[in-house]
Amino acid sequence: MKKILFVFIAMLMAGNVFGSSVNQSNNDVNNDDEINISDLNTVIDAMMNDPFNMNYDVNNDGVVNIADVNAIIDMILETAPTTTEQMIVVDGVTYKMIFVDGGTFKMGATAEQGSDAYSSESPAHQVTLSDYRIGETEVTQALWLAVMGSNPSYFTPRNGYTEDLNRPVEMITWNDCQTFISKLNEMTGMHFRLPTEAEWEFAARGGNKSKGYKYAGSNRLDEVAWYWENIPSQTSRTPGYGTQPVRTKKANELGLYDMSGNVWEWCRDKYGDYSSAAQTNPTGPTSGSLRVRRGGAWGYTARDCRVSTRFYDVQVSGATSGLGFRLAL
Repeated sequence: MKKILFVFIAMLMAGNVFGSSVNQSNNDVNNDDEINISDLNTVIDAMMNDPFNMNYDVNNDGVVNIADVNAIIDMILETAPTTTEQMIVVDGVTYKMIFVDGGTFKMGATAEQGSDAYSSESPAHQVTLSDYRIGETEVTQALWLAVMGSNPSYFTPRNGYTEDLNRPVEMITWNDCQTFISKLNEMTGMHFRLPTEAEWEFAARGGNKSKGYKYAGSNRLDEVAWYWENIPSQTSRTPGYGTQPVRTKKANELGLYDMSGNVWEWCRDKYGDYSSAAQTNPTGPTSGSLRVRRGGAWGYTARDCRVSTRFYDVQVSGATSGLGFRLAL
């Protein structure tokens, strides 16, 4: 049994994934001429149908039970190659998560921000982050509607605007985001959350692929962001006013869209002053009623759309037509 298990994991390490159709009989545990999730199920069935055979005690705790199944799954997850994208589908609405390799970066008012930096962005300090995933775009009206059954956004037909569910959802508080995330996790069995402020900035800067841009993906804001100077109309109740559909500007180095402009994005952290000390996986202050928002929005200037700009709102009442969020995992 253990030989089968380790051969199966070795197959995963070689680059095959569940669902692949291949001809490698030594890894085809159930002999159906395919290597896929059925082979893992066959291994688990063999374990659980013969619980007194200690050859199946994978975690060596003296008993064969569900913990041994979990041990197999853990081993597979640790050895399987990391994919850069992960899709979720909720009621026909897709949302893509992008993998971000952990790394170390300077957070805050770094040199490329120049005189545009606000005092709240200082001092610049070193931050080290572990791997994580972050949404390719802001959460859209479509995804919010699929999860929550209603659409709180201002830019909808009820307020005289053309329906476009690919606009980012807005008019939501930080607490509303937590309700959405809780329901999404129930529906998917996953563990979504808001990104920390440090995770948000690292991703906006392009992670380990960063080219040191002032905005998320460029030094030319028009290329990557919708903001006050380039929205199609500056007159309310007209087409092109307000938020714009996601993914209609250039992505940054990680393939993330709209991290500058369109809508501000709630972060997980409470708001507080920066420290000059180096930090690892920071999560912000432990007290306070203000939550961080990042990225700028359609009604704001270029200065507010920089990768290091940071503001805040009250978590229970901060809903505006220029404030949304994206998911982390």
